[in-house]
Amino acid sequence: MKISMVETWWTKRNKCLFDEKRKGAGKMDWDVLVLKVTTDTGISGVATAMAARSGGVTENYLHDTIIPIVLGRDPHDREAIWHDMWNADRHEAFFPVFLPGPMDVALWDICAKEAGLPLYKYIGAYRNSLPVYASSLFYDDPQVYLKEALRYKEEGIKAYKVHPSGPVTKDMEIHQMLRDELGEDYVLMTDPVGEYTLDEAIKVGRQLEKLNYEWFEEPFRDFETEKYRQLCNALDIPIAATETTRGCHWGVAQVINQHAADIVRADVSWKCGITGTLKIAHMAEAFGLNCEIHTTTMNYMDLVNLHVSCAIRNCKYFEYFVPEEEFMFPMNTKLPIKDGIITVPEGPGVGADLDWEFIENNCVSYKKVIL
Repeated sequence: MKISMVETWWTKRNKCLFDEKRKGAGKMDWDVLVLKVTTDTGISGVATAMAARSGGVTENYLHDTIIPIVLGRDPHDREAIWHDMWNADRHEAFFPVFLPGPMDVALWDICAKEAGLPLYKYIGAYRNSLPVYASSLFYDDPQVYLKEALRYKEEGIKAYKVHPSGPVTKDMEIHQMLRDELGEDYVLMTDPVGEYTLDEAIKVGRQLEKLNYEWFEEPFRDFETEKYRQLCNALDIPIAATETTRGCHWGVAQVINQHAADIVRADVSWKCGITGTLKIAHMAEAFGLNCEIHTTTMNYMDLVNLHVSCAIRNCKYFEYFVPEEEFMFPMNTKLPIKDGIITVPEGPGVGADLDWEFIENNCVSYKKVIL
């Protein structure tokens, strides 16, 4: 079996989901690039790639650097292909963090389909479901977080992660409000996305300990490992990090070695696909750490995350980015969540379909490469 054709659709939706503070001066249309890899046996693997800032960047990296590495190769040779992509990265490609993961996902999808197995069973199943936590966007009004958390609690979801928008004093008020209104037993996490000084993070962390939050995530940039090490030493609450750490498992290994995180993060988009995410999860397990899988911001790839999460032991939750309607694109169905539990699809491969009519109607650039 050889890869004989690769197609991409740059699918545009002209919608920004971030506020001006995080969007910055440039555009952020949250586009998606759809990738379809087909073999000479007629089996196709599908993935989606982030194109939030520039669909042209994603499209050009795939066609100029990644597709030439895989065309004509056997998709079973995923490990060799994965390392060849990293070799290209080292020698002047310098892939964005969200590439080349989607290509790796498409290769796994092909092989699981060929085997007639759902992806998680092809990898090696540990379970078939996980509890969900609703994960917010950034809001200026604290009441929006509360309203959203209560909505998902009513829907049966038993955990909520807030992304407070700052400053620190306001974030602490939000933490207190959520605990007061949701009750002592409701699972809560917080993720300010890298905005605190070390002193501020210690102060917030001590508050979170008193409020019995599940974990404290990304109060600094992921490369600030010494600050993370000091924070882990100062607090008892688990500190979650490595969401954007470069270098896949090699980068995360440095964080673990420095005792700079209590929980590591990975996902199939930002950590070089299923192959990279599994390497991180298995390494973390060896050190007694959980690898909590991070949302890809795309429902289809989050289903791939779910397959991986159900093939490892050291993951406690599924991150459910809300409101879901904003992240279904370009799928046409919601995630399989019921009573706060998400259950992995049982069809071959990823076991989900994209909305191909929608993709065609909103495609601004289609490219095809044939062997």
